[in-house]
Amino acid sequence: MVFLREALLYLISTLFGLYLFAVLLRFLLQWVRADFSNPVSQFVVAVTNPLLRPLRRYIPGFRGIDFPSLLLMLLLKITELFLVSWISVGRAPGWAGLMVLSVASLLQFAIYVFMFAVFLQVVLSWVNPGAYNPVTVIIYRLTEPLMRRARALVPTAGALDFSPLIILVGLQLCIILIIKPLTAAGHRLAGVLF
Repeated sequence: MVFLREALLYLISTLFGLYLFAVLLRFLLQWVRADFSNPVSQFVVAVTNPLLRPLRRYIPGFRGIDFPSLLLMLLLKITELFLVSWISVGRAPGWAGLMVLSVASLLQFAIYVFMFAVFLQVVLSWVNPGAYNPVTVIIYRLTEPLMRRARALVPTAGALDFSPLIILVGLQLCIILIIKPLTAAGHRLAGVLF
């Protein structure tokens, strides 16, 4: 019975995580105005359209912010945490705690996506600088707004660009100073540890 529960929890986390990644990627690509003729972008749109299209009928975007994607991510995360709590401890968490935990978890997920994208961009710049493929274009579009701001703070030293390091340190500080306190508050409000 314990192994079946673990398998079910793993399956729920994996499926929700993959779909949340696709919706988050779509939100971020729209936010940075990425090229949607890119094959990666087209795949993300095709995967997320079935759930986003009905929401778009009722909820408009505003000033480049895709509110239907934000709402879908929040609903998916709430559902995932509810299911995980129900399967793990046999009861539902408090709704206020569930909402705070969902927001904290989504923010942390977005930060991890940016950290991974910055790390990949650094590795690609060492291994194969200037190479063009659809994935590198997406990574560049995601990270360039952050890189531009970091480069304005810290100038390059010859061929060394310290902007990725500044970004990674800043994102890690966001996790420590914002996400962890939010998560702790969410657990207190939820009344359930899972």
